[in-house]
Amino acid sequence: MTDPNDPNHAAVLPHLAVIGAGPAGLAATVAAASRGVRVTLLDSAAQEGGQFYRQPAAELRARRPQALHHEWRTWERLRNGLRTHVDAGAVRHLTDHHVWLVERGSEGFTVHALLGPEQEEPVEVRADAVLLATGGYEKVLPFPGWTLPGVVTAGGAQAMLKGALAVSGRTAVVAGTGPLLLPVATGLAAAGVEVAALVESADPKAFAGRTGALAAQPGKLAEGAGYAARLLRHRVKVLARHTVVEAHGTERLEAVTVAALDGDGRVRHGRERRIACDTLAVGHGMLPHTDLAGTLGCRLDGLAVYVDEEQRTDVPGVWAAGETTGIGGSALSLAEGHIAGRSAAARLRGTEPDPRAWAAAAKVRDRLRAFFAALDSVYAPPAHWTEQVTDDTVVCRCEEVTGGAVRQAVAELGAGDLRTVKLLTRAGMGWCQGRVCAPAVAGLAGCELTPSRRPFARPVPLGVLARAGEPESD
Repeated sequence: MTDPNDPNHAAVLPHLAVIGAGPAGLAATVAAASRGVRVTLLDSAAQEGGQFYRQPAAELRARRPQALHHEWRTWERLRNGLRTHVDAGAVRHLTDHHVWLVERGSEGFTVHALLGPEQEEPVEVRADAVLLATGGYEKVLPFPGWTLPGVVTAGGAQAMLKGALAVSGRTAVVAGTGPLLLPVATGLAAAGVEVAALVESADPKAFAGRTGALAAQPGKLAEGAGYAARLLRHRVKVLARHTVVEAHGTERLEAVTVAALDGDGRVRHGRERRIACDTLAVGHGMLPHTDLAGTLGCRLDGLAVYVDEEQRTDVPGVWAAGETTGIGGSALSLAEGHIAGRSAAARLRGTEPDPRAWAAAAKVRDRLRAFFAALDSVYAPPAHWTEQVTDDTVVCRCEEVTGGAVRQAVAELGAGDLRTVKLLTRAGMGWCQGRVCAPAVAGLAGCELTPSRRPFARPVPLGVLARAGEPESD
C-alpha cells in the first residue's frame, strides 16, 4: 500500500486534468481529489468560480461580494474544498491558462495551453484522463443598432457587475429571453441603475403546459418568485411578449424601440414604443462550449457533448460536465461535476464505480435536466426574429458582413449551410470564428445551427505551433 506521506506519493497517483474552474469543474476537482486522484485544474481566469461565481478583483476591496450572488454558502464550500486540496498537494490550480488543444496519445493526454493575458507562452500538461468543464457562451441575435456602444450582452453586463463592480450606464433596458435576464435586471437595479424595462419575448401562458417539470423544482420556482419581488420593489416594468426591434444613437446608445409580439412571434406593427436608455443588456440564451470536445473527436448530441450516466464521453478517458453537456445552470453543473469527478477517480484507480455512491446527485441531475428542457421550450427567441434584421444590419462584426450579404448568398448563390455562407461571405472567418454570428447566420440562411469542427479551440501564435511537440530543453 502506498504511503500518502511519502514525498514521491503524488508522482504515482493517477492524474486527472480538469479544464474549467466554474461550478462543474470545481465540483469535479474536489470529488476526484477526495478519492485519491491527483488533479490539475486549468482555467483561463485569474480566479476560480467561472461566470456564475465570478469574484471582484482583490484590488477593488469589495466589502460585501456576497451581495452579488445567491448560493454563496455553496460557493464557500467549493472554494474552501479546493484550497484544502491545493494546500495538501492533491490539486494544482493553474490560473490564466488558455487551453487551445487536448491531444490523446498512447500514454495519455497532453493539454496545450497559452499562459497569461498575452496568451503567447506555451504550457503543456500531461495527464492520464481529462474532464471537460468548459461551460457555455451567450447566443447573440442581431437587430438594427446592436453594434452601438452601450449595447452589451446580458452576461456581459453581469460579468462587469460581478467582476469589476461596474455598470455601463445609468439607465438600462434588459431584453431578450431566458432566465438569465432576471438576475441581470435585479443586479443592475440593486447597484443603483434605473432599469427602465425588462423586455421578455416569451409568453407567460406557455408555462401552463409545463407544470409537471416545473413543480418538481419548488426551489427554482421560489427563486423566480424572489426575483419577481425584487423587480417589483425596484419598480422595474416587465414587458412580456415584447422584443427590441432597434437601438438608436449616434456616438452611443440613446434609446431602444420595443414592440409587442403576436401569437406567431411576429412584431405587431403599431404597438411599438421608444424607451430612453444608455445601456441595453440583451441575451437570447446560452450555447455549450464544445470546441475542445470537437478536437478530441467526442460525439455531440445536437449542440452539446454527449455523455453517459457517469458523465463519460464516447472517447475513452474523457469526461464532461456542466454547460458543455447542455445548458442548465449552476445546480445542474454541480451535480454533473460531482458525478464526473467520482467516476473518473474510481476508473483511474482501477475500480468499477458504484452509481449508488452518487445516487443523490444523479436524482438532482435528472430532475434539473427535465426542468430546463421545459424552460427551453418556453424561452425561445421570437419565431420570426429574422424579419427585423435589415439588409444593412451588420451580422458578422469581425468581417462586417451584413444581413443582405447573407441573404444574397442564399437566394442568388445557392448557399444552404453555414460553411457555404462562410466561404461566400466571410461570415465567421474573424477572430471569434463564428461563435458570435453563427446563430444569426444560420437563422438568416434558414439552415441548421451545427457546431464547427475546428483544429484548435482558440487562435494560437504561429511560433507556438512551430514549437509544439518539440522536446523540452534542459
